[in-house]
Amino acid sequence: MNFNMIAYILGNIIRIEGILLSIPTFVAFWNKETHEAIAFIATIAACLIVGTLLIRREPQNKRIYGREGFVVVALSWIVMSLLGALPFYLSGTINGYINCFFETVSGFTTTGATILTEIEGLPMSILFWRSFTHWIGGMGILVFTLAIIPLGDDRTMYLMKAEAPGPMVSKLVPKVKSTAMLLYKIYIALTIIEMVLLLLGGMPLFDSIVNAFSTAGTGGFAIKNASIAGYHNAYFEYVITVFMLLFGVNFNLYYLIILKDIKNVWKNEELRYYIGIVFASIALITVNIYHMYPTLESAFRHAAFQVAAIVTTTGFATANFDVWPEFSKTLIFCLTVLGACAGSTGGGIKVSRMIILLKSAYREIKRIVHPRSVNLIKLDGAKIEEDIISGVTGYIVVYLLLLLGSFILISLDNYDFATSLTSVVTCLGNVGPGFAMVGPEENFLFFSGFSKVVLCFDMLLGRLEIFPIIMLFTPSIWKKSYM
Repeated sequence: MNFNMIAYILGNIIRIEGILLSIPTFVAFWNKETHEAIAFIATIAACLIVGTLLIRREPQNKRIYGREGFVVVALSWIVMSLLGALPFYLSGTINGYINCFFETVSGFTTTGATILTEIEGLPMSILFWRSFTHWIGGMGILVFTLAIIPLGDDRTMYLMKAEAPGPMVSKLVPKVKSTAMLLYKIYIALTIIEMVLLLLGGMPLFDSIVNAFSTAGTGGFAIKNASIAGYHNAYFEYVITVFMLLFGVNFNLYYLIILKDIKNVWKNEELRYYIGIVFASIALITVNIYHMYPTLESAFRHAAFQVAAIVTTTGFATANFDVWPEFSKTLIFCLTVLGACAGSTGGGIKVSRMIILLKSAYREIKRIVHPRSVNLIKLDGAKIEEDIISGVTGYIVVYLLLLLGSFILISLDNYDFATSLTSVVTCLGNVGPGFAMVGPEENFLFFSGFSKVVLCFDMLLGRLEIFPIIMLFTPSIWKKSYM
């Protein structure tokens, strides 16, 4: 284990967080929010001091292996959340450090679950920081670090693999640094386009920025108590719906679009399944809720928005889907578990994993019928290696075990079944709203401190695809020798 390199990377990440905190600090000064500005400055100082101490000696050995990749990613997200919670705590905006930590973890992991009961009265700098955590966490802080700081050789790909969502991670271009920079350019471009479109529709500048941040990160922190429904504007809803779906697409495909390789974009099986699931869900829910709305257009608009918000794990709301018919609620729950595409900013199990799992199940059925047959599993026309298939199966098994374990722990608070179960599912899938007491018009404040910590753990597990966090509790990974 290369502890010096771990400390060096972690120190750089913490210092980057301090630099990023200067933006909400500027917002605080601009709006004359002196108390909040002081809280941000104190947090920046803490980040710079801790970060500088960790990088005071540049390691001679900068080689990074799989173990270091997992450890760095897991520790960086935990430490970033611990420090990122300080502005909420020091400003007194949120009572209790556990609540501050919950809100910050929910922000960075792009979950969007909140403990706040009143949002519109918060200082603008605090609202900005909440949404900005979504934007930072959406693409990943390690990807950002790789884009701007030279960290060594191509083994830094282990960092990207440990943080990027999905069963398979590949470089778009030969160098990891160039890949990271390209991903961020696409991410920034889409964010700016959405901001401009919202501005053109009449949304205030500040609102356009923070809502674009939350959409890009597929997070869902809104600055109105009624979420996007608070604007009462169909144009805003359609724009945000489209961009939620766009940010739920594998970013590698946008690179192919830049190269004008449209043919290979449409060959992508995951994209086709994703589009099919989205349109089928919208159609079915529209028909199911039509009687609840005055026009077909309004039923379609609310169905499209909520399907996009849930399948991409953004979590915005324009309607209380908890009062929809059971069929629509069941579809929403299924989309909560499924999630978006691999390589996107969305959470959930991912469409590609479900495709591989279904094809694997079909192969086993064919083996029973024809024991001697050779059946390959292919995705996009290419053979899927057995280690990836076993990895997907293992991921699903661990996911279900963690979901069950967390559900049992949360049930100690003695709330109803739907509340306890969907709170875990929505946090593990980084979605945000669930059902019953954690529905789209509710919050997570009522949970005990213990349950909030469990849910924070679930949010981190979901965002980092489980294994980096699990690795922290594996004794063998901390051994110095490379085996």
